[in-house]
Amino acid sequence: MMPQFVAEVSSNHYRDLERCHQFIDTAAKIGCSAIKFQLFKIDELFVPDIVAARPDIQRRKNWELPVSFIPHLAERCRERGIQFSCTPFYLDAVAELLPYVDFYKIASYELLWNDLLTACAMTGKPVVLSTGMATLEEVRNAVTVLQKSGCLDLTLLHCASVYPTPAEKCNLAAIETLRSETGCTTGWSDHSVSPPVIYRAVHRWRSSMIEFHLDLDGKGEEYSGGHCWLPEEMKEVIETVRLGYTADGNGLKEPDQSEMREREWRADPTDGLRPLRSTRRLKE
Repeated sequence: MMPQFVAEVSSNHYRDLERCHQFIDTAAKIGCSAIKFQLFKIDELFVPDIVAARPDIQRRKNWELPVSFIPHLAERCRERGIQFSCTPFYLDAVAELLPYVDFYKIASYELLWNDLLTACAMTGKPVVLSTGMATLEEVRNAVTVLQKSGCLDLTLLHCASVYPTPAEKCNLAAIETLRSETGCTTGWSDHSVSPPVIYRAVHRWRSSMIEFHLDLDGKGEEYSGGHCWLPEEMKEVIETVRLGYTADGNGLKEPDQSEMREREWRADPTDGLRPLRSTRRLKE
């Protein structure tokens, strides 16, 4: 089955509604099935002492997505025929997003926060959980919390929380480990910006979902970090994956209709010469 491609806008939106709309339009155009934003407040994301001591973290307040944008983003997604998702980073965000998201995404950094896991699960909506930095036991605990709280549709994304991630650090085989150990649907959250990594995650490790960071023009806040794809880069990857899936066929070993004419030109078993004797007679 063709995997879902989910574009992560992250903090590349400039708090500009029109730019957010451009992200949605672009994600739909390049073949994504969903797009994801982040809903956070710096003062509810870090302890006060850290915020006070770190000017770089204070500047991240400029990255906060206005809650007032959420209905508009959801509507734009419906118009473009793709799903709308968002990551809640504070508890009230779960309720703020509830009327609008098609699924919740929980970030790797929040995997240990049972209250957030429970709040998302209790909505009854699908949940996607990234598992960067986590041990298998920590993932199992998170899965248990989500499922006991009512989550019936859970996807686990393996990722490496390194920005960008070198190919040799991706450990894609863990996608299968997560699947076999939890029974959940699994996929890959990419920070490598490497087409071979995506292809391997899809075709060798059967990822059902590929999440990736998208920027429109190389001017987003996070693009300089080296882990964001540009639209044309990912469009080529998605088209290549899609083309590969069209080559699978039905699995029956029988001649296709397009081969029928060439069948007549096979070597005849009586003398080893082409075409078949039946075809030779027709040529006389």
